[in-house]
Amino acid sequence: MEFLNVDDLNPIDIVPGYHGRFIHTEHNTLAFWEVDAGAALPHHQHMHEQVTHVLAGKFEMIIDGEVHLCTAGDVAIIPGGVFHSGRALTACRLLDVFYPVRQEYR
Repeated sequence: MEFLNVDDLNPIDIVPGYHGRFIHTEHNTLAFWEVDAGAALPHHQHMHEQVTHVLAGKFEMIIDGEVHLCTAGDVAIIPGGVFHSGRALTACRLLDVFYPVRQEYR
């Protein structure tokens, strides 16, 4: 058993404008993002299933060619292997949950 406070974790910039704090369990990675307004996430895919929860702000996601405007409370479920990208329309806070663990985020 372990208890952590996200604010105590050191942020890492994986993509410009995306400041992530990461928690890794045996099977999942939780990524708590603070995203600068206007920051773009390039079009990409990965093997990991991804669940994105918009905690604050407005975030545009393109998933498998479909554009979605996401606001606080919205959740997107992205299967592994599906192309996606995004852009922060305002400053945002996001939570991504990945399965399996994102080893490259350790």
